[in-house]
Amino acid sequence: MNEDPVDALVATAPDGIDFDGLTVEAGSDGYAFETPDNAASGLDEAALREAAVEDPQVGNWYFWHAVAPQVDARWAFLRWLEDAEELALPERYDALESGLTTEWGQLRITVSLDGHAGRSYDLRHVDDETPATELTAHEDPLDARDIAKHDDDGDYRPLKTAPSLQTGWQFPDLGAADIVEAVHAFYPATVQNWHREREGELDIDHWHETVSRQTGIYGVVRTWDRGEGYEHVNWVAEACCDDSECLKRREWQYDEETQLDVGGGDGEFPCREPCSLVIAAARQWTKLEGEQAQTYEFELTPSEKEQVEEIIDAVADGRVDDIREADVYDGANRYRTRFLRAKLFDDDENLAGVETDDYTG
Repeated sequence: MNEDPVDALVATAPDGIDFDGLTVEAGSDGYAFETPDNAASGLDEAALREAAVEDPQVGNWYFWHAVAPQVDARWAFLRWLEDAEELALPERYDALESGLTTEWGQLRITVSLDGHAGRSYDLRHVDDETPATELTAHEDPLDARDIAKHDDDGDYRPLKTAPSLQTGWQFPDLGAADIVEAVHAFYPATVQNWHREREGELDIDHWHETVSRQTGIYGVVRTWDRGEGYEHVNWVAEACCDDSECLKRREWQYDEETQLDVGGGDGEFPCREPCSLVIAAARQWTKLEGEQAQTYEFELTPSEKEQVEEIIDAVADGRVDDIREADVYDGANRYRTRFLRAKLFDDDENLAGVETDDYTG
């Protein structure tokens, strides 16, 4: 359908309509037209048209059956954006007048009414509370692909669902099809997997299944199996799949019967299998874990031991850039760290003068 909402309703009326509080039925004495605020029966086509003109129920029905994408996942996502399954239409339209806002990862999506039978979608970074005039406006939803490539520092983002999406942009007036296209460009397949999960159809490839398929240079990851390997997988999940590293909610486990000990996160959209970044990282860790352990002896003061721990935590949590240069009380402070290096490293940058390759214990 691509016509006037009333024309579309009249064309569909013989088959009957029952949607979001709008009911239209064809009977032997004419049409029955009913909404929460209006009810009439015995209507001929002209009277049906008169009853339907400018009725918000008709405009709403037309939007969802003629304007919104009819693909199940996209349609369901758009309904979710305006809480259509929970809010009755009058309450929902009141909210849409001023805009209904929802978050999807680091995206903030505001849907508003656009005329009698339409919607307009504003898309921006969740942290951008600044006026629209201070943001770079975009019209093409596929511009999201370029925005998603780099973070605010200009660094490449290998993981599209990492919480490092750059700020400063806006899509101020997207249509129903384009908003889903833009979301997909920012976070590929998240809408589809979210919908599959809601429908009970999410197919999950667990760790064991995924690594069993690895070949070539990634085949080494298959050595991490049960027993000691199970603990390794916990480390991988803790390192890569925390909310601070990825906005997806990890649903994969070691295998269908074996749960991992670490949580999967709180993201809105599910992760159905170990991603390529996880597999690539696990390949490197597999090689490193294959080294034979050695004993190294260092002398550290208690404060120096704690400082090493603080440095590791700061790097792992990505907060090194947040530590002020003047905050010498933070163990990961740059000057504190430089002092530790000056004290403990020799001219060849060996910790405490101990050579890694030549040390025999």
